[in-house]
Amino acid sequence: MTKEDIRSTIEEVGVVPAIRVNSAEDALFVAEALAQVGIPVLEIAMNVPGAIDLLSHVVKHAPNTIVGAGSITSVATAQQCLSAGAKFLTSDGLVLPVVEFAADENVAVFPGAFTPTEIIAAWNAGSDFVKVVPCDAAGGDRYIRSLKAALPDVPLIAAGGVTQLTGFNLISAGASALGVGRDLIPAEAVRLRQGRRIQELARRFLSFVDNGRIQAAGQSNSAV
Repeated sequence: MTKEDIRSTIEEVGVVPAIRVNSAEDALFVAEALAQVGIPVLEIAMNVPGAIDLLSHVVKHAPNTIVGAGSITSVATAQQCLSAGAKFLTSDGLVLPVVEFAADENVAVFPGAFTPTEIIAAWNAGSDFVKVVPCDAAGGDRYIRSLKAALPDVPLIAAGGVTQLTGFNLISAGASALGVGRDLIPAEAVRLRQGRRIQELARRFLSFVDNGRIQAAGQSNSAV
């Protein structure tokens, strides 16, 4: 897939699941469960032991999933992730050298940012999206709405504290997608291999995205 294909898929689906697991079997279980209900995207955090090998394994054995690397803090790690097959790069903070590296390599990238200054810097450096994290610490949907009013052309991914109670409001406030971890992929559900539980949660978040976008469109039309 091209960078544009990956970017459009993430934007269309509107949910970027993030996992921190130590087992390739756990990661594959999650990837397969999510893909079956229409979320062919998975972000694997690089801050767990053996993450590069785990990412490589999932890339090879889950060909229908767009596997990306998260929690990247250096260009060296980013290079390793691309060599392992990562299709997108993301971080929990603004690491401009990683953004610039991804832009040079023509790879989809969405760094973490918190303030308007960081968001503008990330966007100007070549980001495909900017991940607002931790979104809940800044007021959640109210903060996203304020950011979109000031920066309407920057596609934002809301992450950090995203839950079933906040997902709809974040999308209706203008977020392009949701970065979700344990509220979509509970550790217990992975450990007990509760695929249906994860899929039900996935359907709920997809519904939040669909309905939130309808709400956002209605608000936009009423403001014209």
